[in-house]
Amino acid sequence: MTPLARLAYAIAAAVILLDQAVKFWVLSVFHLADKVSVQVLGPFWLSLVWNQGVSYGFLNGAGDWTRWALSIFAVGVAVALGLWVRWVDRLVLALAIGLIIGGALGNVIDRVRLGAVTDFLDFSRLGFPWVFNVADSGVSIGAVLLVWDTFLAPRKRATP
Repeated sequence: MTPLARLAYAIAAAVILLDQAVKFWVLSVFHLADKVSVQVLGPFWLSLVWNQGVSYGFLNGAGDWTRWALSIFAVGVAVALGLWVRWVDRLVLALAIGLIIGGALGNVIDRVRLGAVTDFLDFSRLGFPWVFNVADSGVSIGAVLLVWDTFLAPRKRATP
């Protein structure tokens, strides 16, 4: 296994641990479910949302089948990325894959354990209408890095 693959797996594990630790704190220590929404600082609030669907609430309320279908899909994506990262030779790509794997699996844990993803980071007062979590951030940042690495990153030309 390459050092970049090990790095990607370590990042994935860190994202999962951070995501689940923050969700545990929000639900079990801070008891956000009792408060629903709390201002933290300026436009940043903690607001509890149970997301049974995917991004932006798509498929929310579509039934319990979505919980399992989305979990299976996310695990499949994580496995595929986990295999791909074994051949990665660029740092940014390894970071991207690690963030996406960690975020996907962090949300799978919620779906399996709780039946929905726990979202709580709320910046809607800034015009961003969606409430999200650490795992979502990992997937989003990883996806941006993946697109950047694929389409915009400078590449060295191979010498003939």
